[in-house]
Amino acid sequence: MASVQDIAVSAVINFISALVFLLAFAIVRLQPINDRVYFPKWYLKGIRASPRSSGSFVNKFVNLDFRTYIRFLNWMPAALKMPEQELIGHAGLDSAVYIRIYLLGLKIFVPITALSFAVLVPVNWTSGETLDHIEDLTFSNIDKLSISNIPSGSKRFWAHVLMAYVYTFWTFYILYKEYKTISTMRLHFLASKKRRPDQFTVLVRNVPPDPDESVSEHVEHFFRVNHSDHYLSHQVVYNANKLAELVEKKKSSHNWLTYYQTRYERNPEKKPKIKTGFWGLWGKSVDAIDYYTTEIEKLTEEEAEEREKVICDPNAIVSAAFVSFNSRWGAAVCAQTQQSRNPTIWLTEWAPEPRDVYWDNLSIPYIQLSVRRLLMAVALFFLTFFFMIPIGFVQAFASIDGIRKVLPFLKPLIDMDVVKSFVQGFLPGIVLKIFLILLPMILMTMSKIEGFTSLSSLDRRSAAKYHLFVIVNVFFGSIITGAAFEQLERFLHQSPTEIPKTIGVTLPMKATFFITFIMVDGWAGIAAEILRLVPLVMFHIKNTFLVKTDHDREQAMDPGSLNFSVSEPRLQLYFLLGLVYSVVTPILLPFIIVFFAFAYMVYRHQIINVYDQKYESGASFWPDVNRRILIGLGISQLLLIGLLSTKDASQSTPLLIVLTILTIWFHNFCKGRFESIFVKFPLQDAVVKDTVERTTEPNFNLKEYLHDAYLHPVLKGVEFEVSKEVDDEESNSLVATKRTSRWSSKTVSNATSEDQKMVSEARLVL
Repeated sequence: MASVQDIAVSAVINFISALVFLLAFAIVRLQPINDRVYFPKWYLKGIRASPRSSGSFVNKFVNLDFRTYIRFLNWMPAALKMPEQELIGHAGLDSAVYIRIYLLGLKIFVPITALSFAVLVPVNWTSGETLDHIEDLTFSNIDKLSISNIPSGSKRFWAHVLMAYVYTFWTFYILYKEYKTISTMRLHFLASKKRRPDQFTVLVRNVPPDPDESVSEHVEHFFRVNHSDHYLSHQVVYNANKLAELVEKKKSSHNWLTYYQTRYERNPEKKPKIKTGFWGLWGKSVDAIDYYTTEIEKLTEEEAEEREKVICDPNAIVSAAFVSFNSRWGAAVCAQTQQSRNPTIWLTEWAPEPRDVYWDNLSIPYIQLSVRRLLMAVALFFLTFFFMIPIGFVQAFASIDGIRKVLPFLKPLIDMDVVKSFVQGFLPGIVLKIFLILLPMILMTMSKIEGFTSLSSLDRRSAAKYHLFVIVNVFFGSIITGAAFEQLERFLHQSPTEIPKTIGVTLPMKATFFITFIMVDGWAGIAAEILRLVPLVMFHIKNTFLVKTDHDREQAMDPGSLNFSVSEPRLQLYFLLGLVYSVVTPILLPFIIVFFAFAYMVYRHQIINVYDQKYESGASFWPDVNRRILIGLGISQLLLIGLLSTKDASQSTPLLIVLTILTIWFHNFCKGRFESIFVKFPLQDAVVKDTVERTTEPNFNLKEYLHDAYLHPVLKGVEFEVSKEVDDEESNSLVATKRTSRWSSKTVSNATSEDQKMVSEARLVL
């Protein structure tokens, strides 16, 4: 159980760590040699020029202008200066809306903190010495500021019930205003943004096989018949996954060849060698340059063979296609309607923007998706269950008594005051953060196995899994296992009927553990993010051994991006902690406010100067953000019901149940009011934008613009047979087909009879 002294030690350690990171960043970013590490976004936009291109030799590496060091903190006001509309144009709506999550946290918790310290902290502190009268209970002075310090059956609990109502309605108000604002921002963004391929394109899945026509011909005929006025062209999907692997392998070999050639140029007397075994650890030693030269030649031949196979083999074409239309209205109608009487075929959805497509999963047969997702759901259950083991390990470190039980030989060491404060105040938070490092990669791999076809959907799905882990393992796991470790003696010497009461008393006491985690993750961790130590080191390694041209130097930059699948669920943990402990242990709230304010400034700077987003989804993730905050609010209400029931205040239960019901109602209200805006594109807006473009650019060649937008990146530049352009004058009354009459065909098609009737006949009255 961390005491005030332990929290103070943790605060000092994390504050000093954050300060060191910030000072290092402020100095390192001023050096010309590091300019591409800390301002890569401006280089990618072609706006910023390298300061190393002029000046003396020393000035190309070190900033000798001491006046800039005096203003080393000017990045802070600069990060806040850019207006939101300019930020959207500079970084995109996804980035601008993500930053608003931190502002949302401040809007919710600053008033809640003020009310909690004005009302609840005095109520808790002045209720007497209740905790001192409970035998064998481990607690600290901080716990006297919590609801645990109020005696059972006290009327003071009505203050907590009243504040629960106030906090709930305040959260409703802020969430509604934010949802409404972001919905308006999204509609304005979609209406004002420039022409993009995804505005005219629909992804079609589960194209039914046809015995007489190829997938390409079948798709063309279906959409020329059923969308004759708006169909423009299509691009079938090729299974080029193996080709993409060869291209990546060849690129890696090129990098290694460049590295060894650079080494040899710097030291011609010693030719570099490499072992051909596993990871170069063993095997025959050969000339590294000759080895990678031969490897590249071999990969080039394999790549050419695989490319030819993909182009010529009909089996390389999967039952999916990107279908483009001559208007946004036509694409919206197709994407948002059912195409066939059989709801399992000709499945349409809005196509992701080209850079958002996750090509590896487009080759997965649609019929496998439900099975894959079921298997991953089972795997997620077991992963969540077994992850309780490291969580319990972390909680053992959070309790001195737990360490004495688990590692008795360390008793003389941990009884020292300095070590004890370090162990209880700092170590648990850093150990938990270490355990959580590998988790996002595991969850993202599981999401990829499920078969999602865009990076944005993969991020949202992985974020949902991570959010589940945050709730079950990090929050509930820490509370349950922590309570067991900290009150171990009391658990062992009381009757089973008294255990729930003990847990009810100790739940607020876990606030000290979460305070230490907030300081490690939200203070020092955020400061480490802005320093970008790993990208800094990697850039200079690449710049030393791999860079020969300006293009190579640009490739060596690693601007990174907002990793929504990781950062958003972690943000939700702070919302959950704030909502749960606002009534129970308000002393935690100032630490959360510091996190939201500091993170807002840091990430705004990173978005402006560093991050280059992989895709733009138009803030389609916001419904998930709103829902998860409401889940946290519901959990806080249910925990308060359980806590008060252990304190002989069960008469308040009906009132708190009403709050939970209102939270569910508010979620459904927001979903019905706003969610469709983030899923569908209004036909009214589509017509307006189409009309404006036709008026201002009557001669624009849309077909040429969309020509290879949705061709697999490794196939760009390869000539394919394309569908004939639809006559704008609609002079054709026939749709050509290779299909024989369905009455005389010897092979039975797997398509439905309705589809056969629509596409098998060559004659169509337009």
